[in-house]
Amino acid sequence: MLSTLQRSTRYLSAVSAARGLHKSALDVAERPAPEETVTSSFGRFIQSVQPRHLSPTVLQRSKRMVLDSIGVGLLGSTTDVFDLALQHCQHMYAPDDVSFVYGRRGMKLSPTLAAFVNGVAAHSMDFDDTWHPATHPSGAVLPALLAISDMLHNNSKPSGLDFLTAFNVGIEIQGRLMRFSNEARNIPKRFHPPSVVGTLGSAAACARLLSLDRNQCSNALAIAASLAGAPMANAATQSKPLHIGNASRLGLEAALLASRGLEASPLVLDAVPGVAGFSAFYEDYAPHPISSLEEDEHSFLIETQDIAFKRFPAHLGMHWIADAAGVVHKTLVGLKEGSISPNLVQDILLRVPLSKYINRPFPETEHQARHSFQFNACTALLDGEVTVQSFQPEALLRPELQALLSRVRLEHPHDNPANFNIMYGEVEVTLVSGDVLRGRCDTFYGHWRNPLSQESLQKKFRSNAGTVLSNERVERLIEAVEGLDRLDDCKPVLAQLQ
Repeated sequence: MLSTLQRSTRYLSAVSAARGLHKSALDVAERPAPEETVTSSFGRFIQSVQPRHLSPTVLQRSKRMVLDSIGVGLLGSTTDVFDLALQHCQHMYAPDDVSFVYGRRGMKLSPTLAAFVNGVAAHSMDFDDTWHPATHPSGAVLPALLAISDMLHNNSKPSGLDFLTAFNVGIEIQGRLMRFSNEARNIPKRFHPPSVVGTLGSAAACARLLSLDRNQCSNALAIAASLAGAPMANAATQSKPLHIGNASRLGLEAALLASRGLEASPLVLDAVPGVAGFSAFYEDYAPHPISSLEEDEHSFLIETQDIAFKRFPAHLGMHWIADAAGVVHKTLVGLKEGSISPNLVQDILLRVPLSKYINRPFPETEHQARHSFQFNACTALLDGEVTVQSFQPEALLRPELQALLSRVRLEHPHDNPANFNIMYGEVEVTLVSGDVLRGRCDTFYGHWRNPLSQESLQKKFRSNAGTVLSNERVERLIEAVEGLDRLDDCKPVLAQLQ
């Protein structure tokens, strides 16, 4: 029976197997250099990024993303969805003790399966970060990079800077691809973005961490494109977390296949008339080559476009309406000097963007509740806030909440588009007395325009990670991630997650 070291070596062979396959004897100096395509420019970018290209702002923001993603993943390991995914991997695949699993001490899976289940954990409660254009960038990338790092021998673990470089490559590729489409800037209707750009982001990050060459990096993206895509119809179900688990896993698989020499379309990211590549996912896709890192105009998108971190586990749009309802709650408490009774309320009007999959008048499951303007507004009206506990069955089904839900109406003003960068939430409550109370939120605390402080982010992490780790391990993780760019290798992070 193979030892863990032998199994790790088997995976590592995938990285080096293709090193010589692309050096043909026909590649002589006289051959003219091919014209750079969009796809080849992305391969060049992935292969050429170095730690020196990461500014202090990029490093700090990406470390915040890593910390938050680990925290929501650890909390997510307590969910039913995670348990189902983990049981499936244990029962359907041969044991392969290589890479750790969130929240399961002593348990390891193959790197690709560990990337899958840990990706599922990261999105199992919809608590993970959100970017603009709309996607969840970290959950698709981080589990794959952690799985690879755990796979590598102790004397060849990536440095903290190399790890962050690969992470930022994966984030950057997602952002660049989404900016080629105006459609991608709005709350999605067709494909769930992490299942599309997240898969290619994972492939790019893994290709960079595995030091693949330029052609292999391009092939990894093209292979990932054949493994990408999941429909929005599965939002608000137990299957939605699979989108990010698959993005992480399949991106890693794409990079490993490319490392073995598997080839794919050299024009997958280009706009080729009559042949859909990445344009299959976005109808108005208009790509252009990514600039060289040495050109003055190039900077990482995260430098200017920060990330939104959620204060409670629900679709990002819920944070506007919950904060607006919280304003009304404070007024009601002041008027009545006590608990709020549905008998006081005649009508509740929510002014929100038009988006069908987050318009759920009477949610029946926690996943539906996380995607319901009505539920999150009424919860905040009753309790003053929405929390992790708000989605437990006893909170979801309480009579006073159901009574408020029956009084809710929605309006979709023309000046309130389904776009996380410019939308707002407004709550208007008419009391039986005839009084009308209003609350509005234009930018909630945690949005990229009003980011969580480091203290708030660490408080969220301690609460999430503390559900499965000791206080000592939680503090060590905070310290390790904060100093990740100064670590000779990433073992101090991995050690706390084993």
